[in-house]
Amino acid sequence: MTGTTQGDGTTAVRAGLPEPVKYEPTLPGPVFAAHFHLPGEPTGPYTYGRDENPTWTHLERAIGELEAPGEAVETVTFASGMAAISAVLMSQLKAGDVVVMPDDGYQALPLVHEQLRAFGIEVRTAPTAGDAQAALIDGARLLWIETPSNPGLDVCDVRRLAELAHAAGALVAVDNTLATPLGQRPLELGADFSVASDTKGMTGHGDILLGHVTCRDPQLAAGVRRWRKIVGAIPGPMESWLAHRSLATLQLRADRQSANALAVAQALNGRAEVSGLRHPGLPNDPSHKIAAQQMRRFGCVVSFNLPDRAHAERFLNGLRLVDDATSFGGVRSTAERRGRWGGDAVPEGFIRFSAGAEDGDDLVADVLHALDAAAAPAGDVSPSTPTA
Repeated sequence: MTGTTQGDGTTAVRAGLPEPVKYEPTLPGPVFAAHFHLPGEPTGPYTYGRDENPTWTHLERAIGELEAPGEAVETVTFASGMAAISAVLMSQLKAGDVVVMPDDGYQALPLVHEQLRAFGIEVRTAPTAGDAQAALIDGARLLWIETPSNPGLDVCDVRRLAELAHAAGALVAVDNTLATPLGQRPLELGADFSVASDTKGMTGHGDILLGHVTCRDPQLAAGVRRWRKIVGAIPGPMESWLAHRSLATLQLRADRQSANALAVAQALNGRAEVSGLRHPGLPNDPSHKIAAQQMRRFGCVVSFNLPDRAHAERFLNGLRLVDDATSFGGVRSTAERRGRWGGDAVPEGFIRFSAGAEDGDDLVADVLHALDAAAAPAGDVSPSTPTA
């Protein structure tokens, strides 16, 4: 049983495990079932595969213990982060309602805004930085926060915004994908919903699509769970089992990745070709003061600008320990030029870098070598690369 005195590593390793049974595995294997034996009245916990599954139960308990150690919360898992986001929005909003959302958040949010407006819901948007959403809360049903924002890494004061929203009669949801519960606990800061794409840091291996919503209020959780049942956005049992297994290393991964991200950010700081460097852990970052008040780890993502698209492409091509791939939070470092997707208000040379769990010195050396190669005329840089 998780307690408030346990460290993050202990909680992560033990979270959601059932009571030990002689000759049974510590973490039971995935349960593959569309239906269950169901004589008589359907009063038990497992009736049909779209409603509940024992493998989800273990994972949801585990995530709940990480989101709010020692507290009674309810977690609902989903087939993806977007499914989790949609469940909160669609279970809480109706025609005529107002929702306040960030205009600098996850790339898919403009599609969400478009759909909400089509349903007769008013969508107001403002930047994450400077708590700008506070000016739009009056009359809203729901305030949606994403902090740190993706990909710009701006941070807002969750506790302050939650207090303002609640005073105005609005609910508060926080997209906590980038931070994970080991970096930031939105429910402790006053949020009603903690939402995340667990495809990223929570599971951390780049091989699972998953999302979750955690609430203190059972009625709010019931609404989210009902939406999952209606649309069938359920996680597969194998993905759920793999996710639960992956949580055991969450603290180890988060510590290593956060340290590596800060080391990369420090190495980039002062490079003439780098501008707009952002990482909440840098003391000179515009978000550092607020981040230090509400975050326990600053995350694995670093963002920065290179002079133009061609320069950014040369940099990415010069990396040897870093995959050119989208998403973030994995044990293998990734980087990409975000402008290739469109939809993000970023320069053509904007790089989102996700630090993995490689040796920090090797990772920094690889980044610096790639920067040198990108800046130098062809043939002026040695082809040798850092040792992995």
